[in-house]
Amino acid sequence: MGRDKGGHAVVKVAFDSRRASDPHGVGRYSRCLLQALRDTAEPHAEILETHRPRHADVFHSPWMGGAMLHSPCPMVVTLHDLAALKRRSEHLRTGVRPRLRQLAVQRAVRVIVPTEALAQDAFAGLGLERERVVVIPEAPDTMMYPRPPLQIAETRARFALPERYLLWVGGLQHPDPGKHVAELAATPRELPLVLVGPTRPWAHELPNVTLTGHVSDEHLAAIYSGAHALVLPSEDEGFGLPAVEALACGTPVIACEVPALREVLHERATFVQAGDLRALIRAAEAARRPAPPPPSWTWRDAARATWRVYEHAVALMHGQRTTMRSLRRPSAPGTGQAVTGSQ
Repeated sequence: MGRDKGGHAVVKVAFDSRRASDPHGVGRYSRCLLQALRDTAEPHAEILETHRPRHADVFHSPWMGGAMLHSPCPMVVTLHDLAALKRRSEHLRTGVRPRLRQLAVQRAVRVIVPTEALAQDAFAGLGLERERVVVIPEAPDTMMYPRPPLQIAETRARFALPERYLLWVGGLQHPDPGKHVAELAATPRELPLVLVGPTRPWAHELPNVTLTGHVSDEHLAAIYSGAHALVLPSEDEGFGLPAVEALACGTPVIACEVPALREVLHERATFVQAGDLRALIRAAEAARRPAPPPPSWTWRDAARATWRVYEHAVALMHGQRTTMRSLRRPSAPGTGQAVTGSQ
């Protein structure tokens, strides 16, 4: 640990921000969590954006691919899903590298997951002990809120969107068998289907859909706000961030029944049997507003829970399980919610 001008120990957390510019998924997690960590940090806690944690007290990789086999300090890793591990035969990435990444995760002092459903996958697929896995939910970005009709109309015109449409949000750089986007595009429907996310040539071969490509958060919030419903045809999810974003924008969510989505959304979404895309489309076209609000958990809640993970990692390094100074400012009374797992 370093020292501040008053001689007090300064705890340095190295955060791997290489994926922060990604439009969805790990990128959004990294951006939102980094900002919230800074907003909630005590003065003696410092965030360093680097993937070379040589002079840090804790290293946090916000995705499996950034985990280090030989970290020079205690390492924390966030897992977002384990779909490739659960369905190896459907994914092309095989060989030594995925195995090394799994080994690196197994060496982390703590592993953060967004749902208990994903924690169970981590226990089964990676052999992680329960006490090393911490469930910290994700949250909609503060940019995600219902947009006024004029902004919705301007965004609709900018991306040539129909007046009424069903919506899917995610990455379209490569086919993901578990997302069932191609099957969704081929399912009969009355309302048009809009797919939002960065694309590669394969996505442009999907029939009868509107592709927007990558959009800004302002435009994404307007696209959510203008949609008739968000559809989630996935057979597996780690959390389902587009679902809470859609609810934050006032848009109904229709999803296939999978454990993580049920855990996150409870009765806030309409669920159909996994794999029944005709039922998914029927339910989406029959959706009515207003949509329920998203869960009350915020990124600041997530940051405070993450600071507790860092505290524990530093305490383990120094053999001080009970005397570690708090690294995060306390939340206001009555805010937040319990987070499961060891901290």
